[in-house]
Amino acid sequence: MTSFRELMAGFPTGVAVLTTFDVDDTPWGMTISSVCSVSMDPPTLLVCVRNGSPTLDALLRRGSFTVNLLHQAARPAAELFCSGDPDRFSQVTWERPSLGGPHLVFDAHAVADCTVSHIQEVGTHVVVFGSVHDVTHRSAEEPLLYGKRQYAAWPASA
Repeated sequence: MTSFRELMAGFPTGVAVLTTFDVDDTPWGMTISSVCSVSMDPPTLLVCVRNGSPTLDALLRRGSFTVNLLHQAARPAAELFCSGDPDRFSQVTWERPSLGGPHLVFDAHAVADCTVSHIQEVGTHVVVFGSVHDVTHRSAEEPLLYGKRQYAAWPASA
């Protein structure tokens, strides 16, 4: 539905890279903009992932994931992780946490490591609820935004 797509394109949002490891420790990841805080107690967030995505498949098999919130200089990482490039993890610096997926060391201003607490299929996507186990603040850079099919930096404060 074109009008619905236009509606959502006009809603600016933050940009994140969802990461996980498969059961054989292969890293998987994809750019997402559907991230939402659900609850502060217990700390829970949700992400929406296209049904059939290999990242979703790995996430569900592993049972854990990481949300890397990208900063304003990380547009190349956002574009890389939505490109389908099979070598995306060789093109960014990342580290392995004790729980969750790869942390994008130089591209994320903050990361949340989660375990899957619930899933719900809705149309073409799966809503994944994650219990947040750890949050790491990596930099003070401003968040990267996406809206009207364009990336932008957080506006300077007045």
